Amino acid sequence: MRPNAPVIPTDDQSGPEPEPASSSPESDDGTPGMQQPTSPASGTYTRPHIMKHNSLAGQPIATTISSQDSYSTTLEDQDSQNIYAPFSGKLEWEVARWAKFQSHLSATAVTELLSIEGVVAKLGLSFKNSVELNKIINNKLPSKRPPFKRVPFDLGGENFEVYMHDIKECVKALFSDPEFAPYLKYSPERHYTDDSCTIRLYHDMHTGDWWWDLQDTLEREKPGTTVIPIILSSDKTQLTLFRNKSAYPLYMTIGNIPKEIRRRPSYRAYVLLAYLPTSRFAHITNKASRRRCILNVYHACMSMILNPLVEMGLNGLDMTNGNGNVYHARTIYACFIGDYPEQVQSTGIITGDCVQCPTPHNQLGEFDAAEATDSWRPLAPLLAALKNTDNDPVRYRQLTQANRVKPLIGPFWKDLLHANVYQSKNPDVLHQLYQGVIKYIISWASEACGRAEIDAHCRRLPPNHNIHLFLKGITTLSRVSGKEHAQMCQILLGLYSVHTSETLNLMEEALASFHWHKQIFIQLGLRENFNLPKLHFASHYVRCIKLFGTTDNFNTEYTERLHIDLAKDAYQATNHKDEYTQMTRWLERKEKMVRHDQYIRWQQEKESSFIPTEEVEWVAPGLDQRQFLKIAKAPALTNASLDLIRSSSASGYGATHFIPALSRYIALLNNPALTRHQLDREVFNTFLSFRSVPVWNLFKLQREDPLTKAMITADIIHAYASTNDSQKRPVPARFDTVLVNEEATGLEVGVRGRRIGRVRLIFGLPPKFIASMFKQEVRHKVPSHFAYIEWFTRFLAQPDRVTGLYKVLKTCTRSRNLALSLQALGPVALCWIIAQPSTF
Repeated sequence: MRPNAPVIPTDDQSGPEPEPASSSPESDDGTPGMQQPTSPASGTYTRPHIMKHNSLAGQPIATTISSQDSYSTTLEDQDSQNIYAPFSGKLEWEVARWAKFQSHLSATAVTELLSIEGVVAKLGLSFKNSVELNKIINNKLPSKRPPFKRVPFDLGGENFEVYMHDIKECVKALFSDPEFAPYLKYSPERHYTDDSCTIRLYHDMHTGDWWWDLQDTLEREKPGTTVIPIILSSDKTQLTLFRNKSAYPLYMTIGNIPKEIRRRPSYRAYVLLAYLPTSRFAHITNKASRRRCILNVYHACMSMILNPLVEMGLNGLDMTNGNGNVYHARTIYACFIGDYPEQVQSTGIITGDCVQCPTPHNQLGEFDAAEATDSWRPLAPLLAALKNTDNDPVRYRQLTQANRVKPLIGPFWKDLLHANVYQSKNPDVLHQLYQGVIKYIISWASEACGRAEIDAHCRRLPPNHNIHLFLKGITTLSRVSGKEHAQMCQILLGLYSVHTSETLNLMEEALASFHWHKQIFIQLGLRENFNLPKLHFASHYVRCIKLFGTTDNFNTEYTERLHIDLAKDAYQATNHKDEYTQMTRWLERKEKMVRHDQYIRWQQEKESSFIPTEEVEWVAPGLDQRQFLKIAKAPALTNASLDLIRSSSASGYGATHFIPALSRYIALLNNPALTRHQLDREVFNTFLSFRSVPVWNLFKLQREDPLTKAMITADIIHAYASTNDSQKRPVPARFDTVLVNEEATGLEVGVRGRRIGRVRLIFGLPPKFIASMFKQEVRHKVPSHFAYIEWFTRFLAQPDRVTGLYKVLKTCTRSRNLALSLQALGPVALCWIIAQPSTF
């Protein structure tokens, strides 16, 4: 649990700076005092202590012109007065951009639009149809990414074609992209929570041990080398719904790019490296021979595509980033993103075994923590025998049988320097976790507890801004998508974008606990064994995170999203004849337009410097817990009566003790040194001269996007009574629960110093009455917005032994309403309270 502390601006997001966080005295009976809003500078982001690699790695060896300047020199018809050249001006560029970027817009539709009499003349266009526009793009726009090459070859009595990019040029294009330059990581780092270096942080790839250990090795060979980790991903996809047309794209990216950029398709951090053949060898009747041919074709194509990496990994080459800094780099195959069938195909192991460790299929259900951490499939003896197959083929055959590996003659990874194909297989969150382990758990729990019980639990969950509620349950869902599996995981799991050595220990403890208790499923007759590769691979999650960073670095959910842009949309743009030639040409044109669009934006933003040119401090989104409050300028109810606020009816807010709570706040702000007896007397004598207050239905907690710096909504806190919508349908009341950093004593992590409360009311004080209620010297401390919070009991020292959750109860309202308080909107985070099963 990582609660957040939002910053509180005024109504119009402007005005004087808010006061620093401070609280009024707390009474002896434990009634919480009031907090003023925190200033933006007092967020909960603590910079990690960073230990850099003690080497020359990541240091530039020379400088040259930037990528944008280099691009401008290659433009045809360059005009210093026209940044849109070779297009005549902004209008022509916008039309061309619309024609190429608009989704599902065909070339025929563009031609038909431009053929309308007078359109071309009115707009002053230099092209009259899509063919002429394509000629301008093909001939006059340069491309910084290499063109596709068509490579035919024969194998197994069948002709194949591979459409591929030059991987060397693709790596150069990614490394030199000007939008990535401020964020690229050139050397490994170790991140810690503080300078004591006791708690390690893992998030992006450069924070893992693999890069650090590899850098040590390369520094001994040639100091000053910059590592460029190569990340590959392949996955077959259907292009059509009915005609069984499929494509087999191979994607590539580099680990120097932070994961937050790589996961966003709009940033184009992945390159379509190739379209692999999709033949099923239907003419081969023997199934074993057919599978062998498919495997050989895959590795033959991969070897051809990745062959330049051998030289690039051995001797390296000079790489220039977007700012013009030159680095001596070596490209090393690091990771492979794919589902289990893809992992099996790339490693050549026997289907059903683990792709990382030598555990055979019939022992996958056994759990050994030490073996899960230290045991790897042996690779060195296999590579040595593979290189000596001409002299001793029997030895290689025996070795593959002993290691339960298929006898591949030319695996693509055999000559790649410093590459470990088994180590490169990382957890696939989408298929292994969402559609694997969680699917198993839901199925077993439904059989054990009954589907009706599981669905009842799902229906009883309270609403939450970030979590999808399955109001009809989850056991009746059919054809569940990856997105729906992810939404289920938000209910069942805690997902981390940043891990620490402590959270990894908790993961290992949780996994050991599962294996300790898993026999219950066998006793209930739900399972005979647990020899499931996806479940077994969970035992390797911790070591993978320590090596390469958190699992969201390698999620096929991101690469499957690329199928839409780089395969399906491209196929729809063709006439379905000789489709790959047309698809690659369509992608090349789009890539040129994207690059020119990037150049134009750079020209426009030179003055504002929206796109940073120098290296910036990169903050992993999971580390920055700062949040900012945003609330509507106009209230939902301008004059909500005090009777409505205190009413416990369906249309009321249920803030029963609103008047004494507000009176207490007024008294303490005016006289912080009051004793309990004096405070009680002051509250009794306080008279509220108004009978209504403005009320808001919600406020938002926003965070800053680390890339665009735009504010995006992280949470929404609701507090409104039941009402009717525009169609006169009843809308039930909603009063969210929040985790409050009580008295600003809570730590960044954990529940200590925090307390749960239910927000009953979000309101403000009528400005014309503030002067009569508060002394002149404290009026500037009065917040613009308040929240009436109904407290729950404080957390116990330890969570429940069985569930691991903390138990809280509604506080008793006897004895002068000691547990209910009015709280200025301060450091809060949306949280869930789940009823005990016995109360269903």
